[in-house]
Amino acid sequence: MDLSGKLVQYRLTLVRTNMKFFTELPDDLQGGFMKNAKWMLPVTLMLLSGLMAAQSLTSSTVVAQVPFEFMANNKIVPAGECTIQSADMDARILTVRNVATKTGLLAPSSRSDAKKAAESTVLVFKHYGNQYFLSEIRLEGSSQSYKLAPSRVETELRAQNAPSSQETLLASLK
Repeated sequence: MDLSGKLVQYRLTLVRTNMKFFTELPDDLQGGFMKNAKWMLPVTLMLLSGLMAAQSLTSSTVVAQVPFEFMANNKIVPAGECTIQSADMDARILTVRNVATKTGLLAPSSRSDAKKAAESTVLVFKHYGNQYFLSEIRLEGSSQSYKLAPSRVETELRAQNAPSSQETLLASLK
């Protein structure tokens, strides 16, 4: 005698009597799920886009030919090919190197959001007289930029109200 068919039929009958269809959720769970489902997709997309943008400097190296010496984190970096990359997973500490002159340093950085994504990868320098200070790194296609804290010398020049300008230098991502 085959009881498996009757057991399945009995089980489906019980499920149908307790709920309208076995695929539906009970009424108390159904409303809560729909309320949460409305905001889950936008939050998930926002988090994923933030992770992609945040990882752009952590997985890349910025390379630029800098025609002048500049200061970052109270150290002078000679003119030449300069590479910048993240030293940690959050890009809170950047390594700035000039391989030809064997010069390197670690510089703390902070991320800031722009209203629109950068059109190209650039290094932004503050220029006071004949001195340059690396102040910001913008990455192509990203709305986030990485700002470096001003060095002691730059802070002193600001306090003296020295005339300043901003120099933007084109770079590439590798």
